[in-house]
Amino acid sequence: MSRHARPQRILLLTGVYLLAVILGVGSAWLWLTRVGISGVDAGAWRVNLLAGSQDADAYTRARIALGAVLALGRSETLYYTTDHDDLGDSLRAECRYRIEGLPPPARWWSVTAYAADHFLFPNDQKRYSVNGETVTLDDAGRFSATIGPPADESRGDPAWIPTAGRGGMRLTLRLYGASESVQRAPGSLAVPSIRRVGECP
Repeated sequence: MSRHARPQRILLLTGVYLLAVILGVGSAWLWLTRVGISGVDAGAWRVNLLAGSQDADAYTRARIALGAVLALGRSETLYYTTDHDDLGDSLRAECRYRIEGLPPPARWWSVTAYAADHFLFPNDQKRYSVNGETVTLDDAGRFSATIGPPADESRGDPAWIPTAGRGGMRLTLRLYGASESVQRAPGSLAVPSIRRVGECP
């Protein structure tokens, strides 16, 4: 091998190695952040049946860690997540949404909004989620809450989750101590509807 061929071979091998690393990291990141988690659909939401399970694979564990979710066992907690509304449009931090429905049959439940970086939205009210104690039921026993940029009417509304900035966001519905029927068939849950209100700025 000539003196000139050796550096070229080293450069070629280095390039192939870097390309393999980029493709590997890129595909893993795409799977963790873009590809839907395995599980069961319920309306616009999806429940991951492996969260908190000993059967969870490496990708599922990594996705849970990335999403900053403390996953308890399925018998204790069910996690429903979504990044789109009932029409299939991506959730946006700069838009306002109304979530409505019957309180889930669980000992305790909450809906939390996360920014695209998987962190909570900072806000002066320190309000990051709604639950059965912060919402009010109407005559039909249904609750409603708002998620979106803060407005004058949001400051004193405990059922309003303020968002900030622009970009995608994700909602997580947690059910602690869900009823046996929901544990057996998580996809049967009457999940809250998600509807955009008005135009996005």
